[in-house]
Amino acid sequence: MRAPSLLLALTLLTPLALHPARASAPAVPAASPEWAETLEAAVPAVLSLRLNQTRAFDQEGASSSVATGFVVDAEAGLILTNRHVVSTGPVTAEGVFINNEEVALEAVYRDPVHDFGFFRFDPEAVRYLDLVALPLAPEAARVGVEVRVVGNDAGEKISILQGTLARLDRGAPSYGKGRYNDFNTFYIQAASGTSGGSSGSPVLDRQGRVVALNAGGRNSSAQSFYLPLDRVVRALERIRAGEAVSRGGLQVVFEHQTWDEVARFGLPEDEEATVRETDPEATGLLVVREILPGGPADGRLQTGDVLRRVEGAEILDFVSLEALLDERVGEAVAVEVFRGGEALELQVEVSDLHALQPREYLAFGGGIVHPVSHQQARAYAVPVEGVVVATGGYALGSAGISAGDVITEVAGRPVASLDELETALAAQPDGVRVPLRTHDLRDPRTSRVSLVDIDRRWFTMERCRRDDATGTWPCTASPEAPAAPPRGPASTSLLLPEDRVARKVAPSLVMVEFDIPYRVEGVHGTHFRGTGVVVDAERGWVLVDRDTVPLALGDVTVTIGASLQVPAEVLWLHPVHNLAFVRYDPALVGDTPVRSVRLAAGEPPAPGHRVVQVGLTGESRVVSRSTRISRVDPLYLGVSRPPAFRDQNLEVLDPEEVSRSTGGLLADRQGRMVALWASYVDPAGGAQGTFEGLPAGIVAEALERLRSEGSGLAWPELGAELFAISHAEAREQGVPDGDLAALATADPSRRQVLAVRRVTRGSPAEEVLRSGDLLLAVDGRPVTRFRDVELGVDGPEPVPLRLVRGGEVREEYVTPELLSGEGIDRAVSWAGALLHAPHRPLASQHGLEREGVYVAWAWYGSPASRDKLRATRRIIEVDGRPTPDLDAFLAAVADKQSGEAVRLRTRDLDDRELSLTLRLDLDYWPTVEIRRDPEGWQARPLP
Repeated sequence: MRAPSLLLALTLLTPLALHPARASAPAVPAASPEWAETLEAAVPAVLSLRLNQTRAFDQEGASSSVATGFVVDAEAGLILTNRHVVSTGPVTAEGVFINNEEVALEAVYRDPVHDFGFFRFDPEAVRYLDLVALPLAPEAARVGVEVRVVGNDAGEKISILQGTLARLDRGAPSYGKGRYNDFNTFYIQAASGTSGGSSGSPVLDRQGRVVALNAGGRNSSAQSFYLPLDRVVRALERIRAGEAVSRGGLQVVFEHQTWDEVARFGLPEDEEATVRETDPEATGLLVVREILPGGPADGRLQTGDVLRRVEGAEILDFVSLEALLDERVGEAVAVEVFRGGEALELQVEVSDLHALQPREYLAFGGGIVHPVSHQQARAYAVPVEGVVVATGGYALGSAGISAGDVITEVAGRPVASLDELETALAAQPDGVRVPLRTHDLRDPRTSRVSLVDIDRRWFTMERCRRDDATGTWPCTASPEAPAAPPRGPASTSLLLPEDRVARKVAPSLVMVEFDIPYRVEGVHGTHFRGTGVVVDAERGWVLVDRDTVPLALGDVTVTIGASLQVPAEVLWLHPVHNLAFVRYDPALVGDTPVRSVRLAAGEPPAPGHRVVQVGLTGESRVVSRSTRISRVDPLYLGVSRPPAFRDQNLEVLDPEEVSRSTGGLLADRQGRMVALWASYVDPAGGAQGTFEGLPAGIVAEALERLRSEGSGLAWPELGAELFAISHAEAREQGVPDGDLAALATADPSRRQVLAVRRVTRGSPAEEVLRSGDLLLAVDGRPVTRFRDVELGVDGPEPVPLRLVRGGEVREEYVTPELLSGEGIDRAVSWAGALLHAPHRPLASQHGLEREGVYVAWAWYGSPASRDKLRATRRIIEVDGRPTPDLDAFLAAVADKQSGEAVRLRTRDLDDRELSLTLRLDLDYWPTVEIRRDPEGWQARPLP
């Protein structure tokens, strides 16, 4: 039977909608007369908290969430809530009182072990509400006490849930390995049914005193778990006095065991009798459950030791133990235990628990690394040492290094601290590839080496440290990267297969990898890999499908012969078909026998023709298979959401049987490429991809124009997506018999007519064509295939069309739409949203105007995520000021300050107008422009 799962009452990493309030939990039960006065007095002290955890840190990812807090000192503006709400990492927060007044919050304190923390607000900022504070009364918690939990349960402001305290000595709940878990404390159990958003709620008795702090609950029942307030009261007193809250510990987890259990661990009967005489209500003693490796108790205490005294003082519970240790930080204390019936006195140093909690991080390549925390060490029984990845980001993530990995070496240099890691990484030039040795926190005995591309171009590298005086995390830029040494040529041999055709083709096959730092243009991933075909060895030009290189913004590498890897760049993206050209420096491959592939001329092979499929496996091994073309069919792909590139107006070759590969080509018996073996992902069919043969004639045309016109060439396109219908359907729609006969003469092998499915919004064709039009001739020539249309629309001049609409034959002229193959060349990160000019799929697939500024992405923990500026929207106005393009948008927000709210008018994919407000946070989310210039891509902050 599976054990019921537990959850933190506030799940910071998951949107609130995934944890709705249970139907059985009453939202606001009617207050009985004896409770009405109590609740009326208490509610003004309770705040709904809105939080942004701006960076992944210590087991938690960046997120936006809601929770509850309550005023415990109105004059000082102190708010009590949970530790997992205050967060151990960077957080921004605001509180909302019952009258909807909002106040900015700063984190004051988070306990290193127990689930409580404090925010502070400016009392002067509250103008329309008389501030009140709730008194803390830990001594009033008793079994059977009727309570009310007043908070933001399930995001509802305000909810009041009722319950009765059932247990005062429940063990701390476990929220799962690798997550935050409290220890060395009892919890109070009740049935109040709290859920997401009620974290930090006060648990009130009838006198209006706070007897406990709501912390968590059980998914499968109405049980809730409350934190006792003994240590909270001490921390509050210290904070009020302007003193540091000292917290000491032995790096040991104790468990309270009953008398029968401690007797089995070896406690003598006379000791039990002594304790019972001292405290008749005592039900047992503390027993050592876990000892952190490398901690002060390691090698001294043992699991199963029964704790009796510390410094001669009787220890009967967690409170008495912590009260003593909190005042002895840094000292050695005498610890008396019974081990197997034998009394022992041991000297153990008291650790500063705050020092075991990381308070700084290194931002590198879009990722976050910080010292291993006490919580992480305890979860996986490892020492509190080393540096751990909180999130891999771009540079580390692309190398397969992820959250929970501990970095131990950089380029063979041991690193054990954040200082050493920063020094080692800063010594590496931008763009070089270096080995990093890591191990998973869960498996410290197994290390692995990953090759990481040092990134100082896409993301800043900086060191950030918590400032408890302000609650912020100011950052200092890391040292500049040294200049990269010039890269010299290298050569390798090629592994050639036995098959004759494959042997001819193999010198033209390379592996292409593409990594994307910013998710623009609706791209569905960040790392892509596929087979490329060398089409011009002298220039270093490689052809690959756009499922491998979907856009221009990213880093390209080309691997030759599974041995030699060289950097490359995106040269040109076919704006209509699934083709991308990348370029490497031929000088870098020395005398490696790379050859340009030969392209087959003329029509693509018909069904039944023999071809050889040749490609590379994921391990760069050449595979091939002789097969036959089974079909040559139109390719129809669904509309993509979010809008992204997809091929259209194309017929593809489908072979009978093929070998599994990452792409490649289809060749004839002379070793000439008749089609690119290209990867396609149907947006309507999930992430599962297929391979199809893209005819070489389309490749040859693109290559010829690229050679003659360069990467700035403008590609003419009809501006409409087409599909095929039968002659029978066309006749029913009014196509004259003479036109059908002309089409049959032009193409005896198929009886089809091309129809317009959709017209690209804003293109010249929008003025001429409509959905459902039947296209009969282009430039005076009958058209039955997509390629006929493409060849007919071959320049910028207007082209005559013959078409049928509503049974009427029409003669029209359409001016081709001229498309760029350079892709998005500029993006801006603003308020945690990634913005760029609306890209063509908005117009071609969704029929939307390419107006405003397109939201491509929103990072978790950012203002954009918190205030619901969703990806796929277009911002058309800022504070009443139109933003037709990115420059206008940047001008509109240029003078906005951190903390200031802006009003945005947006449109979604259904072209609905939606307005929202967004509060800026320029400290954690500054404005950054990502732009391609003659020197390549650069990311730079904007003022």
